[in-house]
Amino acid sequence: MCAPPNQLTPDGYYNLERTFKSVINKGAEVQACGTCSNSSGIKGLTLVSAIEISSMSQLTQWVVESDKILTL
Repeated sequence: MCAPPNQLTPDGYYNLERTFKSVINKGAEVQACGTCSNSSGIKGLTLVSAIEISSMSQLTQWVVESDKILTL
């Protein structure tokens, strides 16, 4: 549930939409877990621009190709 757009966060809390947009603007590729999206009911909902729902096979490919991995 961290990728819906137009989030209203209370003062003092991180706004994940701004965080994602910041790293995307720096060239990072961000994708949401398809299994998590299905189980939390967000499949088919609009996500933050440039974030798409992905798969475990895509994650595996990223891990194989990467020399560094960041997680949230």
